Amino acid sequence: MQVFGSSGTRGVANEELTPAFALRVARAVGTVREESRFAVGRDTRLTGRMLENAVASGLAAVGADVDRLGVVPTPGVQAYAADEGVPAVMVTASHNPAAYNGLKLVGPDGVELPVEALERIEEALLGEAFEAVAWDRTGTDRAVDGANRRYVELVLESVERERIADAELTVALDPGHGAGALTSPDVYRELGCRVVTVNAQPDGHFPGRDPEPVPENLDALGRLVRASDADVGIAHDGDGDRAVFYDERGEPIDGSASFAALAAAEVEAGDTVVSAVNVSQRLVDVCEAANAELDLTPIGSTRIMTRIGQLEAEGERVPIAGEGNGGVIFPGYRISRDGAYIGARFLELLADGAAASDVVAPYDDYANVRVNVEYDGEAEREALLAAAEAYADAATADDGAGLTTIDGHRLDYGDAWVLARPSGTEPVVRVYAEARTEARAGELADDLAAALRAAIE
Repeated sequence: MQVFGSSGTRGVANEELTPAFALRVARAVGTVREESRFAVGRDTRLTGRMLENAVASGLAAVGADVDRLGVVPTPGVQAYAADEGVPAVMVTASHNPAAYNGLKLVGPDGVELPVEALERIEEALLGEAFEAVAWDRTGTDRAVDGANRRYVELVLESVERERIADAELTVALDPGHGAGALTSPDVYRELGCRVVTVNAQPDGHFPGRDPEPVPENLDALGRLVRASDADVGIAHDGDGDRAVFYDERGEPIDGSASFAALAAAEVEAGDTVVSAVNVSQRLVDVCEAANAELDLTPIGSTRIMTRIGQLEAEGERVPIAGEGNGGVIFPGYRISRDGAYIGARFLELLADGAAASDVVAPYDDYANVRVNVEYDGEAEREALLAAAEAYADAATADDGAGLTTIDGHRLDYGDAWVLARPSGTEPVVRVYAEARTEARAGELADDLAAALRAAIE
């Protein structure tokens, strides 16, 4: 398990991510940070309270006071942090299966800590360089009520509430038993929508589906859209910071297509859009059409948010950023991923009567495939990465493919692309491919994945 990957630190709870480890991380955070007060929240996972207790203890041990927010979506914790001017620790494994848990670190501005800040904390953690305080200087903790309500009200006041209400939309919602189950139904109902739900009971077993909002986990949402004659389906991950969509026919909308549609409504000439190295050609097309720049980063919300801050400090306007997995960021709102807000912004695209399928139709000409190649141990991981490099070298030499190595190895063929890079949260190397047809994308992904698997068989 890496300490801080592409979005915090994660592992199988009580095996890799233990209370002892969480306590050490919290002690490192409290030692490195200058603040004396922190917020701590969690998603619905069964091990959330156990790890929350460990985090609160670690912070108290170095003299910090703790605001315990309870079960709150990650964007709700970030909003509380920004409102109160305190850093925060979110106990969540986001989209990972129920057995996992993790920690996300948030600054007092409500933004995930940048890479350099995480590196300082990691150095203190690995060096056991923890502050020690006397018994009478240890911190206290208190339960805070109302964080979810404050978050709901923030979303409501940040979108075109009356315009959405006038459209009289029906929303089929699947919060996946995660923290968004406590907030998103209220958001969309108070926006004037008729809301029907599935998997809307907070439950750390995730009995209805796994937390990751991908089509293979969302059959029930598609059926609900059709049965309720809904205008759109919206699904979240475990901590409610992503939103993916189903159209009015109950068919999944590719996350890159919804990202492109949202971007097309925001981007103007001279703007800069930030995305990761696995960016879809759909977004490339939107930026080219608007005469805007596209700035690429390594994969992961932390990298993207860090880059937004850098560009804004340089005077660049960044109206939208994110990835095609439902994690869209609107920096003018907040530099964070916010599933309920993303969903509300998509509702604005439907408010004039357009069908969801029509909204994304201009960006629906590409097919995407993702394949995971699992590994066991560091030796196999290194063998897979070496195989990816060898494959990329051969493709550039023999096929004339363009190569990008910002994060992993991305090969561009003109009509299609394929990328191999190690996950920052799971023991897998992910292979992504995009092409005009499913067959072409599948061929690219399967060929590269086969080359990787051959290296460890």
